[in-house]
Amino acid sequence: MEDEEALRWAALEKLPTYTRLRTTIFKSYIPPGQQETHSADHQMLVDVRELDPTARQSFIDKIFVVPEEDNERFLRKFRDRVDKVGISLPTVEVRFQNLSIEADCHVGDRALPTLINAARNIVESLLATVGISFSQKAKLRILKDVSGVIKPKRMALLLGPPSSGKTSLLLALAGRLDHNLEVDGEITYNGYKLNEFEPRRTSAYISQSDVHVGEMTVKETLDFSARCQGVGSRLEMLTELARREKEEGVNPEAEVDFFMKATAIEGDVSSLITYYTLRILGLDVCRDTFVGDQMRRGISGGQKKRVTTGEMLVGPAKTLFMDEISTGLDSSTTFQIVKCLQQVVHLTDSTIFMSLLQPAPETYDLFDDIILLSEGQIVYQGPRDNILEFFEACGFVCPERKGTADFLQEVTSKKDQEQYWADKNRPYRYISVSEFSKRFKNFHVGEKLKNELSIPYDKSKSHQAALVFKKYLVPKMELLKASWDKEWLLMKRNAFIYVFKSIQIVFIGFITMTLYFRTTMHQRDEQDGRIYVGALLNSLLINMF
Repeated sequence: MEDEEALRWAALEKLPTYTRLRTTIFKSYIPPGQQETHSADHQMLVDVRELDPTARQSFIDKIFVVPEEDNERFLRKFRDRVDKVGISLPTVEVRFQNLSIEADCHVGDRALPTLINAARNIVESLLATVGISFSQKAKLRILKDVSGVIKPKRMALLLGPPSSGKTSLLLALAGRLDHNLEVDGEITYNGYKLNEFEPRRTSAYISQSDVHVGEMTVKETLDFSARCQGVGSRLEMLTELARREKEEGVNPEAEVDFFMKATAIEGDVSSLITYYTLRILGLDVCRDTFVGDQMRRGISGGQKKRVTTGEMLVGPAKTLFMDEISTGLDSSTTFQIVKCLQQVVHLTDSTIFMSLLQPAPETYDLFDDIILLSEGQIVYQGPRDNILEFFEACGFVCPERKGTADFLQEVTSKKDQEQYWADKNRPYRYISVSEFSKRFKNFHVGEKLKNELSIPYDKSKSHQAALVFKKYLVPKMELLKASWDKEWLLMKRNAFIYVFKSIQIVFIGFITMTLYFRTTMHQRDEQDGRIYVGALLNSLLINMF
């Protein structure tokens, strides 16, 4: 068998470069119509573009039986292949310094969403364009002079009570903050400011809201997302990897080679990355089920939340900002998803910054760094192992049977803080968020962070594939084709409505057309005028509605 596989690799190396990047060894692959003539241990050279959905699903079923265990095993094989030929993976370090976000808010009755207030807001916004402003607004500070760094190869957790500014921080780092907000400070990726590259293509933001097309299945939703986002730099990395392996005479594992080539195909209608994402998110059981909406029954709320996460995971972005992805999920499913993401971070050098609401202790322990945000200020940022040490230095201790995440979100609250006071011999004194923030700057973790931020990031160390400088990763014609295929699918799925409305419009159009026959008569009396005006009015109404 080893001699046969060596011959297969030798035949593969003789192929032209373009063909070699799309041809691989697929063990146990039996082409359609040849089941009787091929044995179970058959190996053959196949073009990854010609594989049918059954073959792709069988590959996922074979490699990823238990997602959290097999995913780590497979990613280690991927990392070994890359390290063997000395290829460095692109990494992104996100920094934010002295970041402040403010919003102008109406006060009193003007804050109510009434029709009169909406009209007044429109008029005032028009007057503001010419420099006239007389509305009374209050300044709401969402983030107050926060600084920090999100490092690659480490998964960071954002914790904080409600209305502490978590979503605003994630949106700001992803470059998706509302333009009406006042932003001060600096955000950089590998030393580049947000206006020097395309942050929306470099990073992906996973929202709390689940907005989907209810008439598409789970798999169709992820396939469409993958087509719109493209493959990024996967093909370039695969090309360089194949070149170095050929020079050094190294043969990769067939499964890893197949996966990398199948996920680097541009313009593929259904990529293997979709099947992979469905498996690690536990969505393969409902992949052919409609997502659903208010009018159509579909998947559950927890599954919709996973679909929202999967829409971003199928893309090429390695910098992910994830906002409350555990809403509607049980602790076991959340642990499985976070565990797979942890493996992706550690073995592919990705950058993930995630906020969770009350994570379970086993999920909390998967994170490397913790950022605790309260009242728009950073109370702590650094390794997970040192956060309890910081609060013990401030006089607060987490009880043995209390979850660390719950303790961290309550210890800064005025009404819950007293129960964690450690020294019962001393009278309790409330410590405000501002005082916690000042003490953290003098803590050894805070001093290390301050020294790190004082040294500018060396742009020369940034991998050329780490940041995206193009507005579109996918050609516009491919985007148009993907959008057309999606609309055509929805039209076929609602064929009855389109056929009925088409017949209805043709019938009404025919009736309306007959009204114009009277306009060509020679009479020019008042009766003909009324008929003519009625025909015009009817045509106008038809066009309007």
